[in-house]
Amino acid sequence: MLTKSELQKHAAALLDFCKYPAVQYKVKFSLLDTPYQDEELSELRKDFLNSDIVEEMYETQDEHGGWGKLRSKDYSVKAKIPTSGVGIERCLYIGLTIEDRDILFMASEYLQDLLCGRSREGVFEKNERANPWQNAIVCNLLEAITPNHPLCDETYYRWLYIANRAYEEGEYSYEKDRAAQHEIFLTREDRLVPMQSELLLKRRQEISVSLEDAMLRHLGRLASENGHFWEKTPDRLPENFVYHKTRRWFHTFNYINQFKGSKLYLENAVEWLLENAREDGLWDWGPQVKDPWGYFGYFSCNRNYKHNRVVDATIEVLSFLKQYIENNQ
Repeated sequence: MLTKSELQKHAAALLDFCKYPAVQYKVKFSLLDTPYQDEELSELRKDFLNSDIVEEMYETQDEHGGWGKLRSKDYSVKAKIPTSGVGIERCLYIGLTIEDRDILFMASEYLQDLLCGRSREGVFEKNERANPWQNAIVCNLLEAITPNHPLCDETYYRWLYIANRAYEEGEYSYEKDRAAQHEIFLTREDRLVPMQSELLLKRRQEISVSLEDAMLRHLGRLASENGHFWEKTPDRLPENFVYHKTRRWFHTFNYINQFKGSKLYLENAVEWLLENAREDGLWDWGPQVKDPWGYFGYFSCNRNYKHNRVVDATIEVLSFLKQYIENNQ
């Protein structure tokens, strides 16, 4: 059984391994839950906010508060941060909050403009499912920056209604999901907007225990059996952590792990991760990973390829394990 003390042991190993301010801050603030006002953390925050990774986010952010379009990459521009969605996810991943500089404050303004129709981007696509899907994506990002944002109320409660209808018998019904979406969004297609579980769980206090359990047993089971974006699943893992697909599996791990009770499908994966830690308590993606400065796990510690690869892998694993502990207490 994974314990908080075991998580802290691995986090301490990473603190010893990497002294880069962004990594030190991420571990202490996001993984060890050091209070924001803690004196030592406040001192460390000064170095973190002046680190190259934060400065890069500031310098590449455009005047509208984004990093290009929300999701569609502009291939005419050679941008290290390809979309605004990626930029915001990266800011959140490294530990920035809306109180730090004005990066996420500006990003919040950008997202609010999208919701209110003031954005230069306009409608993302041209099919009838595009607007509800985009609104959910925007609200999910906005709620991550500012929880319970009033501009997201309508979108949130629409999806709560749809989810309650789809799972009202205790298990998923495609027909009821379709009927609810047609009623709410005035759509006609049989293809549905995917259930917005991540957005729904942003306000977990609004979700009944029975609804979350039903979503876990349907969406979590599908992800466990079939993968989430990728073919490999938590039940078909190799002997060793160092494998060319390992990094991709975290899409599946994290998707299932958003639900309370995720142990139902992830217990074996957690044991596999713990068994595959190195002797120093860290994890390494291995040489198959081409880019240790990836869009989501980005920490520019230095230009030592292997060093960054270890930091990136360990932070990904520890973030997953922390969420697992919280959702399976």
